[in-house]
Amino acid sequence: MATASAFTFAGRTGAAGPLSGVRVLDLSAYIAGPYGCTLLADQGADVLKVEPPGGDNLRNYPSTLQAESRAFIGVNRSKQGITLDLKQPHDLAALLRLVREADVLVHNFRPSVPRRLGIDHDQLNLINPRLVYCAVTGYGESGPMKDKAGYDQVLQTMTGMCALQGKRGGAPEIIYGSVVDYYAAALLAAGVSSALYERERSGLGQFVGVSLLRSALTMQSARMIWAEGESLDIGRDMRSGGVTGIHPAREGHLYLSANTPRFWKALCERTGLQALHADARYDSVRKRAEHAGEIVPHLHAALLRHTAREWEAIFGDEVPCAAALKVEDMFDHPQVLAEGMVGDIQHPVIGRYRGVTRPVVFGRTPGPDPFAAPVLREAAAAAGQAEPPRETGKA
Repeated sequence: MATASAFTFAGRTGAAGPLSGVRVLDLSAYIAGPYGCTLLADQGADVLKVEPPGGDNLRNYPSTLQAESRAFIGVNRSKQGITLDLKQPHDLAALLRLVREADVLVHNFRPSVPRRLGIDHDQLNLINPRLVYCAVTGYGESGPMKDKAGYDQVLQTMTGMCALQGKRGGAPEIIYGSVVDYYAAALLAAGVSSALYERERSGLGQFVGVSLLRSALTMQSARMIWAEGESLDIGRDMRSGGVTGIHPAREGHLYLSANTPRFWKALCERTGLQALHADARYDSVRKRAEHAGEIVPHLHAALLRHTAREWEAIFGDEVPCAAALKVEDMFDHPQVLAEGMVGDIQHPVIGRYRGVTRPVVFGRTPGPDPFAAPVLREAAAAAGQAEPPRETGKA
């Protein structure tokens, strides 16, 4: 095992990426910070995941994989790893040695924690003024809630996402899939990349702040509009309702979108509901939403003539639609395969698996080959004997 002071990034195989040569220290846990660093790794960055001896808590989440966490593997691809206990002076010193040679450091500690650990921006800036220092928080760097722990579904609930996700007049509903975390990850990758670009001009790194609160509100920019003189208590739900939505077919369910005149006409023609198109009461999205109770029963009766998959073929390019599929169907979906979105990756514990690879296409610098998330190994013996920090390896 290599100690942190002697750690060297293993070379990536495959083509160079736009961030090849950039070295990232990922001290974050769960999803937002780690996946943001994975997006940097997808673009060629060398990412070292630094975990406490017990590992990222995402490793402990329920998983039908016997020996590893499906969530951890999916969120942390293409990283090497070491374990460090930053409360121990020798491990903290090892991290600071890594900081001297790093380009980026990412963590998701609450704002008061980094100073206590000796890794706040001001201290690390003295060691490496070129360091891009990214802090992922729940609520930001200031304000009365800055030191509260923030989680995806907590921020969904707080910011109105759950209230608008629920049925009109019904209880709030969670949006599953960690959407706030994943959007924060995208903001992280964009913010860090912008800071690296600016560093090419100034020669200096800087602080980059990403919060789940900012992520949740940014996702709702179309709702977060309050015009002067306007009542605050207005309808902000963007669902057009009625025709646009998921409907039952003879077999399966089908999502339809018919918000433009062209798509509304095509939908009526392909389903044999030309009389609806000819009716002036339904000649706009707003009118169709108001009269959904009259339109939808006719639409449902027509859709029962074919399966959801058959309707996809019938509508073709004339009506935006999709049969409701399972995520498992994506592994062999012809469009996913044509775009090369899923690749084969070898993991030292679970063996070969198929997973998402490159989310962004670059023509000249497509990026290196992905590899598996690091496997956790203990940094010290159970009896507490001091051992050097351990590299958890490139799979």
